[in-house]
Amino acid sequence: MAGDGSTGGGSQVALVTGGYDHTIKLWQAHSGVCLRTMQHPDSQVNALEITPNGQMVAACGYQHIRMYDLASANPDPVMNFEGVTKNVTRVGFQQDGKWMYTGGEDCTAKIWDPRAGRQLQCQGIFQVPAPVNAVVLHPDQTQIMVGDQSGIIHMWDLRTDQNEQLIPEAEASIQDIAIDPEGKLMAAVNNKGNCYIWSLCGEPPRPVPRKHIQAHKKYALRCKFSLDSTMLVTTSGDCSAKVWRTSDWSLLRELRHDSQRWVWDAAFSVDSRYLFTGSSDSYARLWDVEKGTLEREYCGHQKPITALAFRDQAA
Repeated sequence: MAGDGSTGGGSQVALVTGGYDHTIKLWQAHSGVCLRTMQHPDSQVNALEITPNGQMVAACGYQHIRMYDLASANPDPVMNFEGVTKNVTRVGFQQDGKWMYTGGEDCTAKIWDPRAGRQLQCQGIFQVPAPVNAVVLHPDQTQIMVGDQSGIIHMWDLRTDQNEQLIPEAEASIQDIAIDPEGKLMAAVNNKGNCYIWSLCGEPPRPVPRKHIQAHKKYALRCKFSLDSTMLVTTSGDCSAKVWRTSDWSLLRELRHDSQRWVWDAAFSVDSRYLFTGSSDSYARLWDVEKGTLEREYCGHQKPITALAFRDQAA
């Protein structure tokens, strides 16, 4: 992370947060200064993702998918698609920004063409039996993992349109799925606080069970790998974010703050030294992972922060 202040007024290092106060905020990551507030009316923000070129951020919520221009002062979305039903829970992008994917409580994962002008065009739909909480694209760009509330992970092969199913724990809702940047490890967390890890082997990648961690005593919310693939963070309703070593799956760090309550989302810095978290007390926080110390707080939201995204374009 650029902690030396050389962020070009915040344009290169973008921390974006959103939540229940119907706003999205862009922060200067190294200073904690809020640079802009964008409007997200009629819905909480369920997830945020910055485009690969760093110019836009996608936000999804209740019956909304919206795109905002990070480079301009425009507080309103520049692209808006409202032809979706129920909560859209996840959003992400193909590595070159050619297409966008989402998942939602309408029991689907969808692929969109964000280059089609103001109205996003749906290019593909993958139907599953239960509401979708988690969607993640494999780094090889050919498989999307879809986690649903019945406890199934669906592995959707985009080349063949075939899918396989994985059930780590029956009837335990999959809350999030992560794949490490090398494409060799997959993790999933559920509403019982359990974390399951697989090795991804072969072509196309197939999951081989590796580890089961009782990560949290309560509801788990998110899991993400560090960019160097050496750590996995899990967040929970137990008021903590926990960082696990991928070498032996031991607990490296438990990050807590007296007031933070549910920790809804997290993101590692590019150098994997720092971790951003967003929580129910309306604060985002920056932690030094190795020291376990709280380095900075981002104060400005009026209600819980439920989503955050971070991108360092200088990296």
